[in-house]
Amino acid sequence: MSSSDSFVRVARGSVLALVLLTFIGVSLGNTREERELDHDHSSFHRHRAPVSAGETKPSTNGRFYAPDRKVDVLHLKLDVTPDFKKREVTGKTELKFKPIGKPLKELTLHAYDLRVAKIEASGEIDDYQNTDREIIITFKKPIKVGAESWVRIHHSAKPRKGLYFRTPEMGYKKGDKHIWTQGETHEGRHWFPSFDYPNEKFTSEVICRVPKDMIVLSNGKKMDEKIDPKTKLKAVRYLQDKPHVNYLIALVAGYHKKIEGEYRGIKMAFYTPPSQIKFAKDSFKDTIDMMKYFEKEIGVKYPWDRYDQVVVDDFNWGGMENTTLTILNDYTLHPTHFEPIRSSQNLVAHELVHQWFGDLVTCKDWSQIWLNEGFATYYAHLYDGHKNGHDSFIYGLYRDATRRVVKASIKDHRPLVYKDYKTPGEQFDYRAYPKGSWVLHMLRNDLGPALYRRCVKTFVQRHRFQSVVTQDLQDVVEELSGRSYQQFFDQWVYRGGVPQLRVSYSWDQTTKLARVTVKQVQKITKDVHLYKFPTQIRFTTKNGSVTRDITISKATEDFYTKLKSKPTVVRFDPTYRVLAEVAFPKPNEMLFAQLKDQKDVIGRLLALEALVKKKAWGTEKALGEALVKDKFWAVGQAAARGLGKLQTREALETLAKSLNQKDRRVKLAVIEAIGGYFSKETPGILDKVLASEKNELLLEAALVPRAKFTRDGVDKVLTKYLKSESYKHRLASAAVRAIRTTDDAAYLPILTKRISEDGAKFTTRDLGAALQTIGYLGRQLEDKTKVRQFLTGYLQDARKRLIAAAINALGDLRDAKAIPAVQSFANGPDDDRVTRAAKAALTKLRDTKSLPVEVRDLRSELMKIKEQNEALKKDSEQLKKKLDALKK
Repeated sequence: MSSSDSFVRVARGSVLALVLLTFIGVSLGNTREERELDHDHSSFHRHRAPVSAGETKPSTNGRFYAPDRKVDVLHLKLDVTPDFKKREVTGKTELKFKPIGKPLKELTLHAYDLRVAKIEASGEIDDYQNTDREIIITFKKPIKVGAESWVRIHHSAKPRKGLYFRTPEMGYKKGDKHIWTQGETHEGRHWFPSFDYPNEKFTSEVICRVPKDMIVLSNGKKMDEKIDPKTKLKAVRYLQDKPHVNYLIALVAGYHKKIEGEYRGIKMAFYTPPSQIKFAKDSFKDTIDMMKYFEKEIGVKYPWDRYDQVVVDDFNWGGMENTTLTILNDYTLHPTHFEPIRSSQNLVAHELVHQWFGDLVTCKDWSQIWLNEGFATYYAHLYDGHKNGHDSFIYGLYRDATRRVVKASIKDHRPLVYKDYKTPGEQFDYRAYPKGSWVLHMLRNDLGPALYRRCVKTFVQRHRFQSVVTQDLQDVVEELSGRSYQQFFDQWVYRGGVPQLRVSYSWDQTTKLARVTVKQVQKITKDVHLYKFPTQIRFTTKNGSVTRDITISKATEDFYTKLKSKPTVVRFDPTYRVLAEVAFPKPNEMLFAQLKDQKDVIGRLLALEALVKKKAWGTEKALGEALVKDKFWAVGQAAARGLGKLQTREALETLAKSLNQKDRRVKLAVIEAIGGYFSKETPGILDKVLASEKNELLLEAALVPRAKFTRDGVDKVLTKYLKSESYKHRLASAAVRAIRTTDDAAYLPILTKRISEDGAKFTTRDLGAALQTIGYLGRQLEDKTKVRQFLTGYLQDARKRLIAAAINALGDLRDAKAIPAVQSFANGPDDDRVTRAAKAALTKLRDTKSLPVEVRDLRSELMKIKEQNEALKKDSEQLKKKLDALKK
């Protein structure tokens, strides 16, 4: 047997269910909608990852509250030296503080796996303990209340979190060597001791010692930099003279390049690793306009001395809003021709808003995190409306509601303010981000924009440099409006769920009365009650439109409206001001009329959705017209997706004729909809796209579904793209995803060869996906030795994300001989991604169930059946015509 043959002898099995799941595309990973949420930075997934357990302690009743402040921390001074070869950091931390309430005998600081060399203090120390989670300093004499004191701790660490190295030895580009930090929620304690909770604010000073050619970025103003004659290292000192919380302390050091700007005397810069600086301008371009807009909309000037943004490699989140220094994932960078499919606008806006909401005013504890993330999400939407128009603003809210918030809230009744979480990371979900945003949207509509701005301005000014809770916002709203907002905050913030509404309409021609019935059908529990909220009903008639204000408060309510003529369109909540699940069945005639109303973007989207579900006669034509003629891109996109769901020959023909779209977002949707058709015409259409397009994002959309139509053997098109060069090796990564859908082990030799030779060209995430594809395809082999050895070679990689991917791949391989290698990674901390991957992989490796057969055989059979059915359909139509002729 040759070396290539050893990869392709397939072990036959018969797990039909798994074959079918693979066939319908489950193995592809995320759907387009899910991937859009990943790339659309309004999504919470792009801002935070799960945070480890054990970072904070619950109270005796299992709930989490802000901890006691035995001291008022005044200032933190941090002096560190990173060792890029050992990936360690040494330094000293000095804390100035005053005891609060009563004399202080013992000072406890958060410190996670720090080595302590020495501790000094202004008062005499009796002794200290290092528990690997805390440093406890006991003084010989209690420090008096209000007496300013200090401690200085000399420490070192090889951080598992908090401070991250990116070096050539780890697989990163040589000229791009750097470090970056992350504080939220409790990562700072992994590299320096501190009071690490958001109910404490203090000024800070950071000194970092690095090779002389490196730049250093941190919070506040750069005060000085000088070369140490002994170490030859450059010491750079930053001072943040305005108080902020511990998780906002940040440090980046490397060989970054920058572009600069200025607004109202505020210096701005956008940094990237040197190899990516040419892509900086598209991500940075709106920053000045954003700051100008947010100052006006919030009513409070930008509160810090400068504003820098820095891109780092493999940041674990979308972005982090440290005071004056936002750290961004490198996925925010992109070539100009990726726009508007890819855009940094939402992410950059979101993080900039945090300089007010989250930094200037900070949630007091993690149960209140919606005050940080809800404001940042909503104001990013408001900026989108400012820049791109009201339709774009309201569509962002529609997308948030329909794709995540409403469905999740029906199943999950946890409120926004929730103290029963197990780890702080659980709070960073849809509730904090898009649902929190929606609460502010409803509040703004209820108060009116002008009064809402007054309330927000007062809230920020009153609590600047403070930690806050929801009640602080409610107090301001009630004070300035003169109204009670207890029920508003109770039902939307302190309780879970959303209204589930069933709306119906009828017309009485005799009385000229339109009746609209609204029922609240959500299950009433201790967490979910009947809601009370204002909204509107709008009737469009031949005489014009009539809008009626209503208030919903009961389980069932009827609303009668006198009109001059029968309405052609009836819209419930036409200005889209209520977060709710709304079912409002309408006749086809009304839906077609609603689809044509160019002043009502939400109405058009709802009409498209309803028509596709009903598959009403005339839907294909209406969707085709919307795809070509609608003035707003998201409606065209929805029309394309709707045509994809119809799965008719006529709809496919309409899509094929509509490929020439001006807006790339709509064109992408058309290509993806075509790719969703398992028809003999589909590969030809996709091949035309591959031949004519140059945009990588559009090529990806055609390449991946095309793989469904490959027959036995290695497809030349897929191998061509696997060997291709493109931005961040995107097309090669798309080819890997496409190869996975073939479920054909014949690709293993060329795939492993490409990964061995070009692995450094892939992003860490895409390289990990390639490893998992190799494991997935290799599961079919009788002899898995070569694949197992290939994958275990990545278990010593310095990148945890890649180790986890290799372990996941070994789990997919289903080779019991991999158990010892995987087992060695299963005993780490529960919050570690590698540990989690190892435990999941071991479960698969110990599962002795048989494996699925090759999916390509099933696809070929299905294609033959479809072709036979189409031939029978034509014969049947011809026979019917003949019979009709004979009858005549």
